[in-house]
Amino acid sequence: MMDPSPPYEHLRALTDHNGVFEHARLAMPRREHGYCTDDVARALIVVARERRQTVELRKLAAIYLRFLESAVRADGLAHNRMSADGDWTDDPAMGDWWGRLLWALGTIAAQRGDPWTRARALRTFRIAARERSTSLRTLAFAALGAAEIVRVRADDHIARTLLREFIAAMPALPDPTWLWPERRLSYGNASIAEALIAAGDAVNDADATAQGLRMLDFLLSVETSEERFSVTGTAGRGPGEEGPSFDQQPLELAALADACARAYAVTGDPVWLPPIALAWRWFTGLNDSGTVMFDDQTGAGFDGLERDGRNENRGAESTLAALSTYQQAHRNHVLTAP
Repeated sequence: MMDPSPPYEHLRALTDHNGVFEHARLAMPRREHGYCTDDVARALIVVARERRQTVELRKLAAIYLRFLESAVRADGLAHNRMSADGDWTDDPAMGDWWGRLLWALGTIAAQRGDPWTRARALRTFRIAARERSTSLRTLAFAALGAAEIVRVRADDHIARTLLREFIAAMPALPDPTWLWPERRLSYGNASIAEALIAAGDAVNDADATAQGLRMLDFLLSVETSEERFSVTGTAGRGPGEEGPSFDQQPLELAALADACARAYAVTGDPVWLPPIALAWRWFTGLNDSGTVMFDDQTGAGFDGLERDGRNENRGAESTLAALSTYQQAHRNHVLTAP
């Protein structure tokens, strides 16, 4: 029987008193590259989702929440990059980091934990939600946080407005052979479908939920080959493009596992469970290179799947993607040994 909690040793090694370092050379943090809000938000979601909370995980969560609070300016814009000395090195702006920040804050605000921590997260969420991104993907990340808030605060006007605006921003899908709102798949693809499923469910928009489910089903058909996931690589994928593409990123598997877990939670249909198992099995070697992408001793994820193996570096994004996928597989009772 596998341990219900993944090992967090590598995540702890990547984290100091400021946040989680973005990059690693092999297993060693690359301090010179500092931290980014994107990864700190991912880290907060992962530690918050862990059912077996420990003092150590709560300490990590406190570090990550403090980082995200400091990233947000009073007008809702947010920093993304901090140096190892703890100084912000960019101007506050809009980007994926803003969306992921809202996703993480919404996750914390909806938890049953410490009321003061929930209140801090909700307050910062409301400040950041004064802004709006024009990027569909960024809005999708933000909508996932808003859906968490509406789950426990059904009348929250700010979160509900964000969800409705995301639904309204979703393009029509006129091409029955390409059921996706972009002409090419790029990165974090399944999060767009998940956000539409979650948003529709939260505001009782059955059409939005149904479209999100169709999009997710389409994505699974494109990303599956010979009963394994063959996800879109860093070059993207468009209509008619077949065969494995590399460099495949662990983020794609985490997004697929999250989206299928959401679909199962909303519909109760067990058809969404096998893809969660396949996402985890990608990390244990069922992938286009037959390469293990997870260190089960430390909880580290490897940075990319290549045609002949893997990128041996173990940065924050890849590690958090592996941990998140492990969590979803265990939570949905499809976790299997390597």
